[in-house]
Amino acid sequence: MPACDWPFDSAARIARLLMPSNQSVNRSEIARGRKKGLAQPQAEEFSHLMTDDEPTNHDPAEGQPFRRRQRYRGTHPRNFNEKYKELSASPDPETIAKLIDSGKTPAGQHRPILVTETLELLAPQPGERGADVTLGHGGHSERLLTGLQPGGQLLALDVDALQLPLTEERLRGLGFGTETLTIRRCNFAGLAGMLPQIGWHEGVDFVLADLGLSSMQIDNPARGFSYKYDGPLDMRMNPERGLSARDWLKRCRFEKLVRVLIDGSDEPLAEQIAAVLVEVSSRDPINTTGQLRLTIESALPEDITEAGRRSTLARVFQAIRIAVNEEFSALDTFLRCLPECLLPGGRVAILSFHSGEDRRVKHHFRDGFRSGVYREIAPDIIRPTGQEIRANSRAASAKMRWAIRS
Repeated sequence: MPACDWPFDSAARIARLLMPSNQSVNRSEIARGRKKGLAQPQAEEFSHLMTDDEPTNHDPAEGQPFRRRQRYRGTHPRNFNEKYKELSASPDPETIAKLIDSGKTPAGQHRPILVTETLELLAPQPGERGADVTLGHGGHSERLLTGLQPGGQLLALDVDALQLPLTEERLRGLGFGTETLTIRRCNFAGLAGMLPQIGWHEGVDFVLADLGLSSMQIDNPARGFSYKYDGPLDMRMNPERGLSARDWLKRCRFEKLVRVLIDGSDEPLAEQIAAVLVEVSSRDPINTTGQLRLTIESALPEDITEAGRRSTLARVFQAIRIAVNEEFSALDTFLRCLPECLLPGGRVAILSFHSGEDRRVKHHFRDGFRSGVYREIAPDIIRPTGQEIRANSRAASAKMRWAIRS
């Protein structure tokens, strides 16, 4: 491993930071004879993040099973799987309204960003065909479908095998049938191949791509996307395909990790952090987001501010997620094939959330405009208003660019 110019007693600090913490144990875990900790967890220790193992009772009068509500300590639920009023199939309206009014996103839901601006730019018309290549929770699609009626059709793509069935159920429940809405599990890079498969050989009138993570992915500890919650270190958009972040880090070499941290998040401490991550993961896999957080923190200067610590954690988690899911190569493929997917006069809007994505979109539109592929492009990026950011803090980093096909 290359030498790095930074003061750090790696063995001592990592050993101290990764020492198992004495965490409290809930009753269901005692019954199983298990106790959670950050050091060397087994996969089953996080099974409660994916399933509800509360006891099921039966009402003799009704003959229907019912589940006791999720139990938690204190007056308010703190962990994702405890927020039963938000995660229920019929969420509590009062709880949802309070969270939204306070600028928070309810667990298991997602608040679409730049909706008004997107609708103005794409301007869906009755009878047209469009594509939302990053369906997510379906917030944008729901509004696009309304503008397409009567007679319009929307193709919606998403690679997330866990979220897609839930979103399809929600949209079908709103009355959008298969004659109006076609849903396919597919990465947005596969749009050009998907259109002829469904018989749309000529192309579409508009395309929307929202490149950010959905709140359902960020907030669920079982997905492993956030440093704020402890869970298995996965980070895959499609948990059924590819290497998890745990396995990716185990195989990653120092030089590649430095490049990933710089390209994916412009991380100024890329070499220091990469050296520690490679050293630790070469001995034992980094199994959880909690372990990854502690390992990153061990590489930071001791005088770093709290805001600096949080920013660094967010950047490193983002860069690793981008690499695990090969997001840049997928975006490059999508942009390369985009013009052939649009009808003459077709509109495209792309939302990005960090500089690496935005640079690619900007250069593609600029080069396409100069070569005559696009007749008009956004003169500048469109950002959320201050009002939207105050209502939804996750909108703060969003940038949107658009173009119109010649």
